[in-house]
Amino acid sequence: MTLRRMAVIFDMDGVLVDTYRAHFQSWNIVAGEEGAAMSEEQFAATFGRTSREIIALLWPELGDDAAAIQRFDDRKEDAFRRIIAENFPAMPGVERLLEGLAAAGIPTAIGSSGPPANVALVAERLGAKHPFSAVVTAGDVTRGKPDPEVFLLAAERLGLAPERCIVVEDAPPGIAAARAAGMRCVGMASTGRTREELSDADLVVDSLDELGPEVFRGLLERAG
Repeated sequence: MTLRRMAVIFDMDGVLVDTYRAHFQSWNIVAGEEGAAMSEEQFAATFGRTSREIIALLWPELGDDAAAIQRFDDRKEDAFRRIIAENFPAMPGVERLLEGLAAAGIPTAIGSSGPPANVALVAERLGAKHPFSAVVTAGDVTRGKPDPEVFLLAAERLGLAPERCIVVEDAPPGIAAARAAGMRCVGMASTGRTREELSDADLVVDSLDELGPEVFRGLLERAG
């Protein structure tokens, strides 16, 4: 049976790039400037959410001061980009996987809660040979994961129905967002994640090396 066109939408952090430590380090750089600190437990609990949501949750004293929240966010993301630009943490197997999908004619997209500048840096580094067909960032949506907005917009930009898209995610809110979008989902147990907390995904893997065009096609075939 010939499948209709399909696409793969990748979350960025923890899927395309192993940014767990870089994000944790950058949060604490800025928190330290404010005389505070973020614990790893707090960081793990909020990983995958937008920076604005994390700041509102962990620094409620900023209240509704949008300008202060934005300045805090900008400083944190500047620190993050400096860290990954110096030592780019591409996920093992990512280049092989993107090359295989391109060769199979399967378009790819990024659906990330990250700021546009962060996503642009990663997309430029990884998409040099095989550019992503669509990119959606926190700057394109008003609601973060687990809301499905980011993935639904990615599908729209790909020109595909949501049920023809498969999401690769490393965080429970992202898996919930994929489910809410009506998409199949692969959970990746990357740094700071366990297979158990990703159990709502259709498939859980430990590495991108376990994935390829035939795996994604199989997921859609089983979906009917």
